[in-house]
Amino acid sequence: MKYIFHQADSRHYNNLGWLQTYHTFSFSNYFDPKRVNFGALRVLNDDTLDPAKGFGQHPHDNMEIVSIPLEGALEHKDSQGNKTVVKKGEVQVMSAGTGIFHSEYNRYKDRTSKFLQIWIYPNKRDVTPRYQQISLEVDKTRNQWVQILSPYVEDAGVWIHQDAWFQLAKLDQGTQIDYAPKLAMNGVYVFVIEGQIEVNEKVLHRRDGYGIWETEKLHFQAQEDTYILLMDIPMTF
Repeated sequence: MKYIFHQADSRHYNNLGWLQTYHTFSFSNYFDPKRVNFGALRVLNDDTLDPAKGFGQHPHDNMEIVSIPLEGALEHKDSQGNKTVVKKGEVQVMSAGTGIFHSEYNRYKDRTSKFLQIWIYPNKRDVTPRYQQISLEVDKTRNQWVQILSPYVEDAGVWIHQDAWFQLAKLDQGTQIDYAPKLAMNGVYVFVIEGQIEVNEKVLHRRDGYGIWETEKLHFQAQEDTYILLMDIPMTF
């Protein structure tokens, strides 16, 4: 088994006034050659938007972009004609492909909105851009994995152009649960949204990240009520 540990306070912090953000991996003006990606996982940003503030229209291409609201809601508009609101309890994905423009703003004028922004390298380039958004059942399904993303259109959750699977879980204190990577060449990156959990004898706290590869199974034990995101990611792509 190989692993890499990213403690929460080791992330790069940037305060733009209207945006407070933590970067697990190199992003924008922040570059660390030791923290560029984890396999096909390129970006993991933990963003807080001030009321009514956000990102103006900007371009993306050849990237799978996933947004998971943690608090509040985001108003999304893109060059494909999509105009939606993505709120806590939902997940959004864009396949940027040949190119797409989009904007995202805090929907609310009286409170902040928080979300995870995740970029995944695709396994197909120059695909037709697409957008997808679904509601989740994580709050109703405790102490087990809830799949929110996969490579398959017909599978649970949103789908992307990559052999990746995302799971969310809300675990009560003391709960034990296992996970086996879907593919032998995949690694698993665990991000603790809230709580404290032991993963293969490594204790993780709130906003810690832990990447593991060359392993057949991971064992989790929640040391307190815990909310975690698990990303099953190709290490070669």
